[in-house]
Amino acid sequence: MASGDLRAELECSVCLNIYTDPVNLRCGHNFCRVCIDLVLDTQGEAGGYSCPECREKFQDRPALQRNITLRNIAGNFLSAQPDQEESRVFCTYCVDYPVPAVRSCLHCEVSLCDKHLRVHKKSPEHILCDPTLSMESRKCSVHKKILEYYCTEDETCICVLCMIGGHKEHKMESLDEASEKKKETLRNVLQELLTKREETEERVQSLQEHRRKVEEEAAGHTERVTVLFRDLRRRLDELEKRVLREISEQAERISISIRDLEIKKEELSRKMRHIEELCNTTDPLTLPSGSCEPLSAQNGYSTS
Repeated sequence: MASGDLRAELECSVCLNIYTDPVNLRCGHNFCRVCIDLVLDTQGEAGGYSCPECREKFQDRPALQRNITLRNIAGNFLSAQPDQEESRVFCTYCVDYPVPAVRSCLHCEVSLCDKHLRVHKKSPEHILCDPTLSMESRKCSVHKKILEYYCTEDETCICVLCMIGGHKEHKMESLDEASEKKKETLRNVLQELLTKREETEERVQSLQEHRRKVEEEAAGHTERVTVLFRDLRRRLDELEKRVLREISEQAERISISIRDLEIKKEELSRKMRHIEELCNTTDPLTLPSGSCEPLSAQNGYSTS
């Protein structure tokens, strides 16, 4: 549940604040103990009791049952959001149960709901302002009169007696005039801030568009670079395999050549031993009838 919805569920319908020591009636509706006691006291003087919420009537003053679960929920809500509770101003004339005020009259020192505001006197001395609990702050601290004027030299709010006193020679404005001038100044400042914010938003949008284009270009570059390096790695792999194969084949050829030479070496050694044997013979008939010539001719060697 959202915080605003939960707050609405935890508001007493009498004081419109978060429940304090909530109790319920037999009809099931909950109220702050102080609020419902005040309502029941007022109703008792009138001779009858009823629920302020559903208007169910009770023959006798109803017993109040504490709602501990609701009290704990309200307490947890307030502890989680301590800064959201504000003091409320109620209508001075609503005596049955509190009704939020919409305006306060500084002249009468009362606060008014919509109904009582419509019948309130509207003569000039009745000065209306936003609902307030501190009407003394709207009065001169010296003369206890309502602050109605603004001294532009001292930049302070003053009453009518201040005008003929210490501020007599100063330039004065009504509070309404001074307020409107201040509002106009603030509106100009606000307009400047709005213009700067719009410029900032345009700059942000421009940068976001530029970022989008850069990201699109980067994506294209990334793809091309990825393809390029993938091709380079493939070519390098093929080159590596070819070079290793050539090295292996060359080593194999060298091994074959060495083996052939070893065979030739062995054959030559055998022939040399045979020739040495012929040279060492003591029988003069051996050489003419020996097999030296065929051996020499067969292997391409000459004995001359």
